[in-house]
Amino acid sequence: MTSESKENISGFIIQGFSDTPELQTSLFVLFLGIYLIILLGNLIIFLVISCNPHLHTPMYIFLQNLSLIDISFSSNVLPNLLHILLTQQNNISFLGCMTQMYVFVSLANSEFFLLTAMAYDRYVAICDPLHYIARMSRKHCAGLITAAFTVGFVDPVGIVVLTSKLSYCASHLINHFFCDVTPLLKLSCRSTFSVELLIYIEGTLFTFSSFLLTLISYIFIISAILKIQSSEGRQKAFSTCASHLACVITLYGTVFCLYVRPTTSYSIKRDKYFSLLYIALGPVLNPLIYTLKNREIQSSLNKMKQKCLICEFRIHNRITQNLSFHS
Repeated sequence: MTSESKENISGFIIQGFSDTPELQTSLFVLFLGIYLIILLGNLIIFLVISCNPHLHTPMYIFLQNLSLIDISFSSNVLPNLLHILLTQQNNISFLGCMTQMYVFVSLANSEFFLLTAMAYDRYVAICDPLHYIARMSRKHCAGLITAAFTVGFVDPVGIVVLTSKLSYCASHLINHFFCDVTPLLKLSCRSTFSVELLIYIEGTLFTFSSFLLTLISYIFIISAILKIQSSEGRQKAFSTCASHLACVITLYGTVFCLYVRPTTSYSIKRDKYFSLLYIALGPVLNPLIYTLKNREIQSSLNKMKQKCLICEFRIHNRITQNLSFHS
């Protein structure tokens, strides 16, 4: 038992993409570009909503929190991956690995529940618009966001605790680019049945239930939209939830490909690329989807650009006046 504990405490080695050493520099540039796009795109949405009081409505407050999750989600994995690609130092402590896994799962869960809350918001807006203000008040909106983060961060505690108590005496090489649950279970020389059982139970109770609630919301939304007689009205109603629906499809599509299957069908190379899609695709696409489709955000962006140009013009004039005065 003592030797097993020492093995656990010693930490892990993250393989990353060392099987393709000739592509290390190219991969570093690629992932750095992706990470900067994620930061810039989501930060712009966060600031635009924060600076515009007209956007302080439930739909945009949910979107603001989604941007915050996307920034945190990618920042939990990509900086460490960039460090590995740049320095080839791929050691990670046992505590660091467990922390990365916990934050990864917590933020993923929080995103599921937040998207469910956003689906409910669209359901009320389209199916019960007369009671929207009462049912989606600031108090109710804050309650849904708090619940999403609370459940999201409490849910994976059991999985992380059980995973941390496993013995990793066979190998410490994680054939992945971050500490994920499935690659860690593959390294254990002890039975992982209890961890896998808990994953499936919590996946059914929380992840699948959030997916089911989102699906039910959209069944009611689509049926309500189809009852609208004018094509213009149907198009306008659908446009209010099209961006959210695209985000839901992107997220759950990659999640089901990654995790809804037995570990016996686990493929290292396939899951690495699916994990990349899961970590990068949503956070990259979400700002693009919402900015391209949303007139209010585009209008706020244009106003911010105009203000920046005016400030730049004033600063330039002041500098010019000061120079001419001193000359």
